[in-house]
Amino acid sequence: MTAARAARLGDPGEAGPERSEAARPVRVVLDARPLQEPDRAPLTASYLASLLAAFDAEPVEGESFALLLNSDADDPTEQFGHLDVVGRRLLPPTRLLRSGALTVDPFLLSGASLGAAWRADRSGAEGAVYHAAGGSIPLRTGLPLVVTLLDLAPWELPGAYQRGRAARFGQRLRGRLLKDAAAVIVGTDAVARATRRLLRLRRDRIHVVPLAPRPAFRIVDEAPGVPRAPSRAGAAGAAVAADPRRERERLGLPERYVIYSGRYDARQDLTTLLRALRDLTDAGRPASLAADEPWPPRVLFAGATPDDRAALARAAAREDVSDALVYAPRLDDDRLAALVRGARAALLPVLSDGAGLPAIEAIACGVPVVASTVGALPEIVGSAGILVEPRDPRRLASALETAFLDDRVHATLADAARERALNEPRTWADVARETRAVYAHAAATADAAETDLGPR
Repeated sequence: MTAARAARLGDPGEAGPERSEAARPVRVVLDARPLQEPDRAPLTASYLASLLAAFDAEPVEGESFALLLNSDADDPTEQFGHLDVVGRRLLPPTRLLRSGALTVDPFLLSGASLGAAWRADRSGAEGAVYHAAGGSIPLRTGLPLVVTLLDLAPWELPGAYQRGRAARFGQRLRGRLLKDAAAVIVGTDAVARATRRLLRLRRDRIHVVPLAPRPAFRIVDEAPGVPRAPSRAGAAGAAVAADPRRERERLGLPERYVIYSGRYDARQDLTTLLRALRDLTDAGRPASLAADEPWPPRVLFAGATPDDRAALARAAAREDVSDALVYAPRLDDDRLAALVRGARAALLPVLSDGAGLPAIEAIACGVPVVASTVGALPEIVGSAGILVEPRDPRRLASALETAFLDDRVHATLADAARERALNEPRTWADVARETRAVYAHAAATADAAETDLGPR
């Protein structure tokens, strides 16, 4: 841990709880519905799955959970057998309401959470908190509210996310509820600053807890197919590293390719990426490129749904770069990590990004990143990639060409990524420990406030 990071964790006035509160167990009321719908909120689902797996791998005596779930879907939290789950409350699905769910959910979640922390002390908890990690925040629960904010797009791109009356009202209500939260967790200092600017949150309410790569996204020095030790986040048994070459051949990819594994929505700058590929095509084939290498670079779009693929195909056809695009459906972590590991670079052209998880995971694999100078990305990428301004196809084309063709530059970037991965490893066990400290800080602050307001 760096000195700056240690200082940040020890200073509640800046971005973290006091360390002395880290071991205080609490009852956590958690909206786990995103786990049931990973295609609708892939980042939130990944965050919750990784966090709960880390909690499950290192349970704390006295800690317990009350989970809120959709009534019409399977319960994925049953896999976490070491968590003390005191109850699961089933809610009617609100996703059919689309943007209207932003207005309905705060009331629904408030009612569902009532009484969830009752007698928490009997199981050893010293307090209780409500943790929201998606777009839905309860209106009132009587508990300290902890919110993990993974996305600032609704406020950074209001034209895309606040078009209708219901969406505008829902996002304004969400912003107001965030102001009342006891703690707001973000992943980087840059996002913390943007959160204060956009939402007018108090500095002492914001806690920086950097994200970590999923266990599969690690540098693998062993031969493919050789079992490797399970991660600290704790998958049962030994994991097996997938073979990048086999995964590449399954998809018909050339030996050299780049990968995009982000979202497929208004947060992304995919139009600029397609225009950059068009610029590379128009500039002609580089003389240094081997005869058997396709040009422009092949871009693997991982995790694309059929609708995503259709939209991308139409846009690529307009730019006449359809042949440069390769698609893969949503893959398990090991297969996706193998494809990231085998890529020349990871691409992340975006207009808004509050988490940067694909960049974190690419760097953990020792793979350089070509990304936009947006949100969390400059802080995450650093010297392990090339950063360009969004909506600039020429600069993106230049960065992509450099990372793809210039072996010297690529080696420098890859060395920086590998050094970060090996010398500054971060796991979800770290994220879980620091999140528990935020819970304890929020619960202790609420207890102190109640004491101050009580009779004297």
